[in-house]
This record gives sequence, C-alpha cells and structure tokens, in this order.
Amino acid sequence: MEETKMALHKSRKTHDKPIENKTQPPICSRSPNPKPKTEVSLFSVDFTSEDPTETEEKNKEKTKRMASEAAVEVNSPAVVAAVGAEAVATGAEKQPHKLERKWTFWFDNQSKPKQGTTWGTTLRKVYTFDTVEEFWSLYDQIFKPSKLPGNADFHLFKAGIEPKWEDPECANGGKWSVTSNRKANLDNMWLETLMALIGEQFDEADEICGVVASVRQRQDKLALWTKTATNEAAQMGIGRKWKEIIDVNDKITYSFHDDSRRERSAKVRYNV
Repeated sequence: MEETKMALHKSRKTHDKPIENKTQPPICSRSPNPKPKTEVSLFSVDFTSEDPTETEEKNKEKTKRMASEAAVEVNSPAVVAAVGAEAVATGAEKQPHKLERKWTFWFDNQSKPKQGTTWGTTLRKVYTFDTVEEFWSLYDQIFKPSKLPGNADFHLFKAGIEPKWEDPECANGGKWSVTSNRKANLDNMWLETLMALIGEQFDEADEICGVVASVRQRQDKLALWTKTATNEAAQMGIGRKWKEIIDVNDKITYSFHDDSRRERSAKVRYNV
C-alpha cells in the first residue's frame, strides 16, 4: 500500500503543470514525435441507457479503448517514472499499483430534467477502478468538473455505495460542504480530494462514503459525504483534515442528511 501511495503522489507531480497551464500538452503526448490525440468528450459516454449495468459495461469498454489508445505513448521516462516503474530502457512491463479498495465514478446531468422525474433517475454509474493507472487515465480524459454543463454532478464513491440518501451506508450520514466561484479552484479541490480518498489519507477512512462536485450557474459546490452524522468526533476529524487537504481558509460546514430531507435549507450541525 505504501508503494501505491508513493506512485500516486509521484504521478501527481507530472499532472500539476497541466492543471495550472491548460495550454501545455497532456502528459500522454510528451514524446519527441507525439501522435495526434483525439479529444474525448464526457458526453461521448453513454448515460442514457435504461439499464445501469449495461451502461457501465459500455462505458467501461469505451474507457478501456481510450486508455489503450493513450497507452501507445505512455512509455516516456517521465510517465513511467511517475508510476514508480523501473528499467525504462528495457521497456519492461510493470504490475499496476492497486488501491486499498475499489472506487466508482457516477454522473448526474439535471440540466434538462423531464417533468415529473424523481431525483436519482438521471444518476448513472460510469466506471469502477482500483489502480493508480486507471485513475489517472480517467481523470485526464473526462473527469474534471470544469468540463461539466450547469446543473450536473460528478460523484466518486466507494464501490458498492450509491450516492443517494437512501443507500444504507449514507442513510444516517451527512456531508461537509465548501463552495467555489472559480472553475479552476473547483478542479483543484476536486483533484486533491480524489487523491486523498483513494490514497487513504483520512484516519477515519471507514466513515467516508464519497465526494460530490456540483456545477451550478451561480456557485459550484464540493461535498464530502460520511456515514455516521451523530459521531461528532469522527466528523470533526474528517472536516479538519479535508479543510487542510483542499487548502481553504473560510469555515466549512457539516449538515445531516436527515435535516436535508425535512428542510429545503439544512441547518449547520458542525463547522471547522
């Protein structure tokens, strides 16, 4: 697990510049004679299937093809070193760096809801992964909140947990929330949170369900969902750690899902 954490953070270093300077070519194109790279849109992925299992399988195959195409150029020393590979000169293949657990990306586009549609019907499971290499392929290609239209949500949750209040793991929980007025800032906080989750940086990791990035016209929001809202000690520990990870100075607040079910504006239960 320590080797995986090191690989994750080493690979982050190679991604810092592309995040800050969007004119810089993507990491997979940094070869002396890079091949043309097809731009992949989030909306080339099928979110319309009525069968969530069928949708995930289609999306998984499409993402695998994307990763396979990108992999043609990932043997540059910078990329291979970023995931802890040795013996670049020999071109030896390395085992993928396994994460502690599986994680699932979900997508919800509420920009054009049909009349009478209940919440959750537009929610789609997109892809489940469990390696550092899969994570970066997914993030580089499509999973950035700034690419979303208004009223759309990205979710990263532990595999087996649905990002719904009704899920047994979420039913008695709540969420820490932070807002952002800048898309670039949202992307940075989102990435830092993803890395903290899959890199198991929280002491109370078992209390965490996942994170949601919500893109809205006036103000974007990031929310970290947890399991046991009444466990104040655990929630405060998570809140302090998350605030440090996303590097914000303003207070962040915690609300209970139960309160949100009953009231349009849930009251603040904790803050750090």
